[in-house]
Amino acid sequence: MKQKMARRKFLEVGAAASVGMTLAKAATAQEAAASEKPVRLGFIGVGGRGTGLLRLVMSMKGTDAPAVCDINPAAAERAQGIVEQAGRKKPEAYTKGETHYKELVARDDLDAIIIATPWEWHTRMAVDGMKAGKYVGVEVPCAITLDECWDLVKTHEATGAQCMMLENWSFRRDNLAVLNMIRKGLFGEIIHCHCSYSHNCVGWYFDGKGAPRWSGEHMARRNCSQYPTHGLGPVLSWMDINCGDRFDYVVSMATRSLGINRQLAKKFGADHPSAKRTYAQGDVVTTLVKTVKGNTIVVNNDMQTPRPYDNRWEVEGTQGIYNEQREAVFIEGKSAKHGQWEPFAPYQKEYDHAWWRALPADAQAAGHGGTDYVEMQQFLHAVRSKTPTPLDIYDSVAMSAIIPLSEQSIAAGSAPIKCPDFTNGKWQTRKPTFAVET
Repeated sequence: MKQKMARRKFLEVGAAASVGMTLAKAATAQEAAASEKPVRLGFIGVGGRGTGLLRLVMSMKGTDAPAVCDINPAAAERAQGIVEQAGRKKPEAYTKGETHYKELVARDDLDAIIIATPWEWHTRMAVDGMKAGKYVGVEVPCAITLDECWDLVKTHEATGAQCMMLENWSFRRDNLAVLNMIRKGLFGEIIHCHCSYSHNCVGWYFDGKGAPRWSGEHMARRNCSQYPTHGLGPVLSWMDINCGDRFDYVVSMATRSLGINRQLAKKFGADHPSAKRTYAQGDVVTTLVKTVKGNTIVVNNDMQTPRPYDNRWEVEGTQGIYNEQREAVFIEGKSAKHGQWEPFAPYQKEYDHAWWRALPADAQAAGHGGTDYVEMQQFLHAVRSKTPTPLDIYDSVAMSAIIPLSEQSIAAGSAPIKCPDFTNGKWQTRKPTFAVET
């Protein structure tokens, strides 16, 4: 993965903007705000991902973290040290059980909360955050059931509070350049996308002794597209989902489950309890999505066999096609050789998004080659300016809903399953707002 990110030169630079403002004005406003009152964040869950986000935010100007929460006191203590090392006051730690986070959420000295806990806690924590009037940034997925998706939508609509799933791949440099190309009409009308999360993640599911982590329990219990949002993140904006089109129904199918047992047996022996356990999760899940407009999306979930990292993005329109694996495009009437791919790199340079064109030097050390920096920069700008987050609640639940919808389809013999309209019809008149350049 690191090699692929380097190959795509993700360490290049870009600028901040927000919905409804010119990019120059947004950058100026953000810089001014950062020099005044800092954005005050509470972090719930400071394990691996939460710690990474905390380090990142503490490296940015105009931020503070008055409170951290984790059921592991050692993790909370480590987080306190990170904040102090960044020159801020030692935050208060909340470590007394699974519901102690509620006291953090209720604080009146926090502008936003960041949630990086196990999946089953994401929705309830985000709902509590919105009810407390906080901006919420919640890690992926924001929900794992349809009821949770509706809980998030209804809470947002009732309170007006903003909640953004932190889907960082929506903010990747190449994906934003492709978005600009689409909006300039280079590919014509978009009719089909392919995306994937292909990554051997068995090491996520089990610890160094082979005992299942919380994520391993999900693999044991559910057979579905467990982690669809990284693939779908950029696809939503590429296809104007929730603002001109929406998911209509899904069809999913799964292979046998062999990969987890095989890898555990190879590492810990065939008699290890985890190697002998039955896992519901199929090794490869393929989900087909049909949109109301009549377009299609393929979503692959491939997380438990030995393989290199791959997202397999492809965008096909009536006048051309982009293929991420080939790092190539073909555009009718423009590509030099008829029927031949041409390199994507010159197009990425020409259609580079403003968020990436003047990225601060310290962003180069941020996670995922600067992508996490861009994502958090835009989230923090929304909090400072009290404007909608770049990805809204409807984007967030649309991506996450693939988990339960695919589970239902697989259980029903790959039957088509209708996707709820979480916007309640607003998709027909809503205009695109994500990463719009003016």
